[in-house]
Amino acid sequence: MADIIKNIKGTRDIFLNESVIWQYIESYIHSFFQQYGFSEIRTPAFENTNLFTRSIGNETDIVSKEMYTWIDQGGNNLTLKPEVTASVARSYIQNNFNKKHVINKFYYIDTLFRRERPQKGRYRQFKQFGVEVLGSTYAEQDAEVIALIYNFYNSLGIENLNLKLNSIGSKESRIKYKKALKDYLTPHKDKLSKVSQGRLQTNPLRILDTKIDFEIEILKSAPRIIDFISKDDSDHFNELLSLLNHLKIKYVIDYNLVRGLDYYCKTVFEIQSNLLGAQDALCGGGRYDYLIEELGGKSTPAIGFAAGLERLILVLENQDDIIKNRSDIYLISLGEDAIKFSFEIAEKLRKNNLKVIMETLRRSLKSQMKEANKLQVKHVIIIGEEEIKNQKVIIKNMDSGNQKEISLDQIDTFSKNKIDV
Repeated sequence: MADIIKNIKGTRDIFLNESVIWQYIESYIHSFFQQYGFSEIRTPAFENTNLFTRSIGNETDIVSKEMYTWIDQGGNNLTLKPEVTASVARSYIQNNFNKKHVINKFYYIDTLFRRERPQKGRYRQFKQFGVEVLGSTYAEQDAEVIALIYNFYNSLGIENLNLKLNSIGSKESRIKYKKALKDYLTPHKDKLSKVSQGRLQTNPLRILDTKIDFEIEILKSAPRIIDFISKDDSDHFNELLSLLNHLKIKYVIDYNLVRGLDYYCKTVFEIQSNLLGAQDALCGGGRYDYLIEELGGKSTPAIGFAAGLERLILVLENQDDIIKNRSDIYLISLGEDAIKFSFEIAEKLRKNNLKVIMETLRRSLKSQMKEANKLQVKHVIIIGEEEIKNQKVIIKNMDSGNQKEISLDQIDTFSKNKIDV
């Protein structure tokens, strides 16, 4: 007997009730984001590797440890997409979107790949959704993007959201701050973890992301990046806070929030949920005003966020209600003539937007009823020789147990009005 082939570590299959939840959420994202005037963008599953090394940065964990990269038969260095912003930026430049619209507002739902340690809500193949807005430098654009995702989570009934904000200023501000932070942390080097000791030399800002208690304690007296930003960047941040106050969106200023990727500037933010435990971030984002220019395009201000679908599903409290979006009818057919007859009835019902399951195993009435129960359908329609002869079918409500007989010429009207049994 051949060995069973299993899925790769950090990947998973999604099926049955869980797939219903995924379908519901993805459909909800499309509907909600389009209400804000965003249009969907879909980029390829893999890109040239240098797109990510140039945009994300060589010193990030994503580039140095986590990317799935290979040389193809044509000698091209390719990478499975680990994040979406760089791909949207590449598409924006390549397709001259700046000449089509003054401002471009995109949203996406995408599959991404990172070889990191699998844990709750985190996989090596995972789904993210998010938005990218290119063209506006003003604080109201930051406010719209933050309000969109905050209101999105609220609309799904997710409570106790924690919105964290910070401003990390310009490149020049960060250069000065990195030096100040490095000078502060160097005397504490021996107390830092090995990971943070490495980051102290390459990218000390990443140490601010630490979740280690003794490092958090060391950082309490560290210099704050917001004290190094320019007056223009400070004014921009204060304008954003004023707009969020006007929108009655609660927030906390977190002076250690920097985000992990090199392309961020000015506004950075995260939305967290205590329902996720230690890895509590539902989404994160910020401004990336330099990225388009660094990738060869014209200087273009931009802001966006990315959010994990797996994490969203983990915190949803109304999953049972979503799963109850079950099939309307199970067609029970008894005999060869009934099988042919079932096809005709099924198509009539489906044309009226009813979800119909057909029997294809020629089982007994008892077995088919058992299957209908297992699938939690709302109603069954029973078709046998007598029903065909009399041109009538039996419809049974699986919740109440009530049933009635109707003529075949009533099927259309019956289904349009839904089912009252």
